[in-house]
Amino acid sequence: MTPHHFLYLATILFGIGLLGLTIRKNLFVIYLSIELMLSSVNLILATFSRANNSQDGSIMALLMIAVIASEASIFLAIIVYLYKSTKTIDTETFTNLRNEESI
Repeated sequence: MTPHHFLYLATILFGIGLLGLTIRKNLFVIYLSIELMLSSVNLILATFSRANNSQDGSIMALLMIAVIASEASIFLAIIVYLYKSTKTIDTETFTNLRNEESI
């Protein structure tokens, strides 16, 4: 397989993630779409690293995995907090996050 195949796959995955991010209203689906987009960027980094016989892209991908893990814990904590306070995870109910009375 050539690097073009991996780049096409990463582009398709990023497009699916972007589509899920813009269309869906469920917070979990939005979270998974963001994760899919970040994973496609990792695939691009690993592909360019392999194509150039360099380890720079792989090291960046490993650092991104650490950032993605910390982002996941923070995002899931926010989802749990919002669900406890509103009993829903639909994004249309979260129009004003500054006022606690509106949540």
